[in-house]
Amino acid sequence: MNFMKRWPLLLLVVAGLFTVVSACNNDDEPAPVTSITSISPTSAPAGTTVVITGTNFNSTPASNSVTFGSVAAQVVTASATQLVVTVPQNAGTTVSVVANGQSAQYSGTFALGAKPVIDVATSITANTTWTSNNVYLIKGFVYVRAGATLTIQPGTIIKGGAPGTDPAGQNRGGTLIVQPGAKLEAKGTAAQPIIFTSNAAAGQRKYGDWGGVVLIGKAPTNRPSATTFEGGIEGTYGTYNDAADNSGTLQYVRIEFAGIALTTTANSEINGLTLYGVGSGTTLDHIQVSYSGDDSYEWFGGTVNAKYLVAFRGFDDDFDTDFGYSGKVQFGVSLRDPNAADQSGSNSFESDNFNPGENTAAQGPLAVNNGFPLTSPVFANISSFAFSGTPNNSPTSGGSGPFQSAMHLRRNTSISIFNSVFSGWPEGLRLDGTATGTYNNVTTGGLDLQGITIANTISTSAIKGAGAITDAQATAFFNTAAKKNTIVASTDIASLLLNAQNFNLTSPNFLVGAASPLLVAGNAATGGKLADSFFTAAPYRGAFNGTDNWLAGWTNFDPQNANYDK
Repeated sequence: MNFMKRWPLLLLVVAGLFTVVSACNNDDEPAPVTSITSISPTSAPAGTTVVITGTNFNSTPASNSVTFGSVAAQVVTASATQLVVTVPQNAGTTVSVVANGQSAQYSGTFALGAKPVIDVATSITANTTWTSNNVYLIKGFVYVRAGATLTIQPGTIIKGGAPGTDPAGQNRGGTLIVQPGAKLEAKGTAAQPIIFTSNAAAGQRKYGDWGGVVLIGKAPTNRPSATTFEGGIEGTYGTYNDAADNSGTLQYVRIEFAGIALTTTANSEINGLTLYGVGSGTTLDHIQVSYSGDDSYEWFGGTVNAKYLVAFRGFDDDFDTDFGYSGKVQFGVSLRDPNAADQSGSNSFESDNFNPGENTAAQGPLAVNNGFPLTSPVFANISSFAFSGTPNNSPTSGGSGPFQSAMHLRRNTSISIFNSVFSGWPEGLRLDGTATGTYNNVTTGGLDLQGITIANTISTSAIKGAGAITDAQATAFFNTAAKKNTIVASTDIASLLLNAQNFNLTSPNFLVGAASPLLVAGNAATGGKLADSFFTAAPYRGAFNGTDNWLAGWTNFDPQNANYDK
């Protein structure tokens, strides 16, 4: 009887236990939820891009609907957690996303930037001024034509469009090309530098996002007049011979994320700053090229001089000179990303006359525009840094090729480099060429290295010969006592008293300790080619005298995260 009375109660207990067990064994996961966790930046002008971070986005861009207020925006790229979106004209403050059948709204607000974006997609044929209250977006090849001057105000932001924005349909990254007889007057200040940069949002920028800046002048080169420029740029080298030609001014200028392969053909790249036959009437000083997808700087002939150059985390060479460049450069610093190098083998200096460097019998003797003038620039006070630890000349994890030499001097170059320090390159010097070319320039004093410190190389590769030049010949040249060159082993690198922040890739400090041997005046070369009035008296090795940090105020070593949309 008691059992019968309790039977309904037992049934309830069993049913409850079944429910609990069933719930515990339920392996179904909650359905994904579309959400917006952040927007970066939260203020940007129309035409620029922002990054929307969240969950449950569709990886196909067109399958996501994004609105700023009531205005639809274009989704450029998409993943499950990030959308890169172009800010539309008249954007509202409320940002919403519809993806995978769900909608989400950003909890904060978005502010439309005050600076309008001005598209630049056609040639500049008359005097033009770009002002700091606008952002300028270069699309495709934009030429400044002969007779026109483009003036850029201090503090102006210029962005290079990606290849897909080329209005000509040629898939060419935005490139500013100043033709012979035209001028670019870009005079920034330490407080308001002029910035050429990527059009991608902060955190999304990369090597070769756009083309770069190209100056073409009327100074001599050693290439035949019909030689075309790389990558489909209009025109030919011509027979110009105006050594004092003036292509304008670049002062306190940053060029970031440029340097792009324009076609699949070899030697069809644009560098961060490319200089074709630019004359000595042109002013170049306080320029920083960062994250160039090819060389940071390349001089194709010309006579232009420069001071205070920065090559930061470039992909290929830092300073590339060829085709008869004969100008002078003083005070330059290079800092490399040890995980990014080019398939051609990255160098700090790569210098050649042309390929193969000397005329064949069919080409005849050297003459103007036929192998002459020789490449013969003079560089002084350069600091160049690659690896802080053991140098690595094997293929790099973040690039497509190896690191090679601090100085690869080849193909009949007659370059001179004075009072400079190179640290952390696999090789110090590779002297490369023939007995009648490069080595003849060594023996006659045209090619000269004095006051050079090479530190922390692979022990067997401090000095190397190549081509017809033997290791012994290269070593004897470098070790000539009167030249005051030194090699510092990896075990003795501390003796240079480099700054503890020297190799910091986002906030480096290159000022050396006061007692560093690099600052001893007696260790520096003087006179000779340095007696030219262009050179500032600087009896020390490297770009810094220990107290004067000429990088202060205008450089940026973290452009990846800079907000250029304020």
